Amino acid sequence: MSMSGASPEPLLERWIERQYRDSASAMLRSFSAIDLVKSRPGFGTQVRAAKGSIIASPVLGAYDPDPDYFFHWFRDSAVVIESLRLLYEDGSIGDEAIAHLRDFAAFNLSLNTLDGRRLVDDKSWRGKAAADFVKFLRDDEDLAQAHGEAVVGETRVNPDGTLDISKWARPQHDGPPLRALALLGWVSAHRLDDRLAADLAALITGDLDFTMRHWRTPSYDIWEEERGLHYYTLRVSAAALEQGAAWLRSRNEHEFALACATESAAIRTLLDGYWLEDAQHFRSRVLSSGGRSDKELDIAIILSAIHGSDGAQAHSVHDGRMQSTFAQLEALFDRLYAINRGRPAGQGVAMGRYEGDVYYSGGAYFFSTLGAAEFCFKAARGSPKAQGWIERGDAFLQTVRAYTGAQGELSEQFDQNSGEQTSAKHLAWSYAALISTVAARRAALAAR
Repeated sequence: MSMSGASPEPLLERWIERQYRDSASAMLRSFSAIDLVKSRPGFGTQVRAAKGSIIASPVLGAYDPDPDYFFHWFRDSAVVIESLRLLYEDGSIGDEAIAHLRDFAAFNLSLNTLDGRRLVDDKSWRGKAAADFVKFLRDDEDLAQAHGEAVVGETRVNPDGTLDISKWARPQHDGPPLRALALLGWVSAHRLDDRLAADLAALITGDLDFTMRHWRTPSYDIWEEERGLHYYTLRVSAAALEQGAAWLRSRNEHEFALACATESAAIRTLLDGYWLEDAQHFRSRVLSSGGRSDKELDIAIILSAIHGSDGAQAHSVHDGRMQSTFAQLEALFDRLYAINRGRPAGQGVAMGRYEGDVYYSGGAYFFSTLGAAEFCFKAARGSPKAQGWIERGDAFLQTVRAYTGAQGELSEQFDQNSGEQTSAKHLAWSYAALISTVAARRAALAAR
């Protein structure tokens, strides 16, 4: 995108405001998409989205080439419900936001009644699957574990509120703390009616209890690829337990609050051991196998710093170790991606997930590049180098701007060689990341 003939600042400002509105509108398409029905003939199922669900993408795909993202992911939906709060607080959306929040709470509470043992007892659904899809069905042992509190560790559910019957990476423990953090933001900042407040309190309490008791249990990483103890999951868990402890104290639940605060401190101590002095970055994971992963330098570490913001210095955007990790990732993707070579002045590095990524184009990712920008804007707050951080963040936004669709559309990835958008179209997480990044930028500019 040429910027000749005009200063980039006003052009960027105008694009930010327009893209913010476009992203808000596009993100809302993933809320309660009750008119959408997803047919999965291989599995013999038809799924209609229920009110309160948040689908990862409203574009129906079956890896043809668009992936099938017609699911309610616990992680993605938490990121999206957090960005809904930001839209509500800046006046971009009014009572509609509260209606969505109410539906979201009701839908999530309904998931507590799911029980995979019923599917074990009634195997009629297995007979509906095509012969060549039987190998993709979950086995009885796996399904039998999906009940009670384990449901929130399921990674994702169908948006009609039923269990996902396909084999997938389970369990995943980042969903509960992320949902707790998002809902704590709502209850802490807004006066809600008694029924909604009670529903949110029930979800938060359950998520905090799950997180407190399961953070030591290995699970799959944010990308649903490797099992172990992951920096991202641990960092957002520590933040949820710390913020949850303050909320519990305000409710005079002092014993529960103390337990949460104690576990949060234990997680932070463990995370200190993830620092690799020789490599000068945090490692993203400790594998259950005991072996070393080739994905240790991972953008998930940076995402944990922005998703797990809790005012602490250590393991935050202001931590020198985190900033060193950020610099290592920036250098990595600058070297790896063809679209980063010869980029225009003022345009930042297109960021991916980790070296060796083979999913679709293997990056770049909109939420990664936006996450880098948000990191910079949050690092600017209270920093003597605020202006430098803001300019650095703007450079990443210039990159996002260069690869955004003409109508403001954001997919999951933009190809590392061609820049063409790829993977899931209209990814709700991409739009949510744009919204949270702009909110962080506004806060940084106001503080400056």
